[in-house]
Amino acid sequence: MLSDRFAAFTSQNIRIKYNTGNIREVKSYRISELFSLYRDILWDDGRHKYNVSSFIGEIDEILLGERFSAFDQSTLDNLIGTLRQRGNSNATINRKMAALSKLLRKAHKMGDIHSLPEFRRQKERAGRIRFLEKDEEARLFAAIRSRSEDAYRLSVFLVDTGCRLGEALGLIWNDLQPTRVSFWITKSGRSRTIPLTLRAREAAVFSGEGRRPKGPFAMLNQPQFRQIWNEAKLEVGLGADDQVVPHILRHTCASRLVQGGIDIRRVQMWLGHQTLQMTMRYAHLATNDLDSCVVVLETRPMEDARGASLSPLDDVSGKQRKPRARKKPAVAEVGDKKRA
Repeated sequence: MLSDRFAAFTSQNIRIKYNTGNIREVKSYRISELFSLYRDILWDDGRHKYNVSSFIGEIDEILLGERFSAFDQSTLDNLIGTLRQRGNSNATINRKMAALSKLLRKAHKMGDIHSLPEFRRQKERAGRIRFLEKDEEARLFAAIRSRSEDAYRLSVFLVDTGCRLGEALGLIWNDLQPTRVSFWITKSGRSRTIPLTLRAREAAVFSGEGRRPKGPFAMLNQPQFRQIWNEAKLEVGLGADDQVVPHILRHTCASRLVQGGIDIRRVQMWLGHQTLQMTMRYAHLATNDLDSCVVVLETRPMEDARGASLSPLDDVSGKQRKPRARKKPAVAEVGDKKRA
């Protein structure tokens, strides 16, 4: 009876207020839809954005276009497992997960999804760095020149400056000085200026007919240059080597600098690496400091004319030398004379 009266009292005298201003409808999205929303905010136009678009498209395909409002850990683990089954290396998986993580963090911040998984970087093994030998460079560049003089000039410029392909294609004439070049559009976002070799200076000169283009290599684009490159490397017998891509010219430049005795910090500045760790991939090529080790290891026992090994106590005749007797201290000799 009392409980009934209390319930009636509370229901008649208490007003409950709900604040609906912060309540949002829970929506679900596909990865591709989130990318369409934020791609122009998160990534600048260029090759990197094109690669990210490819990564996100593959991830959306693996997820079968599933819509979600929360991206859980099991979904991420299954995604990584599928990429590995498809033959993706850990380095490739890391690049794809970096793009996905950046996209999901933005969506979470904007309230589109309400939970994020933990992204763990996959362990990468340091692979072999392939670079061109002098004879390979000569044969490859000759084949490129027979197809396009502009592509040949670009190849020479790339190998002598170590710049990235996109950095060279983005140059304008104002970036070039008589003996130096400035790269403003870089992967790290940091500009740099380096001196030019004589060959690189000559390569940056446009001697074609007609109106001068916007920059020394503005008449080319990446697909055109890569097509010429692939045809040339097939002609010279390098078609089966999947490491012989335009980026090998950057590796070649770095390797020659290190092998020539340039310290690793200057190589980092030359290449425009954001961290020294990236440049340390080439450090093992600097073996000059280890040359003295070979001298020690190649030391052999002396041999006489008969081929017999001589020990430090043998003379050249092969006879054993007697160890020299130690001389008595001079003080002791003086004492002996006094006692005599």
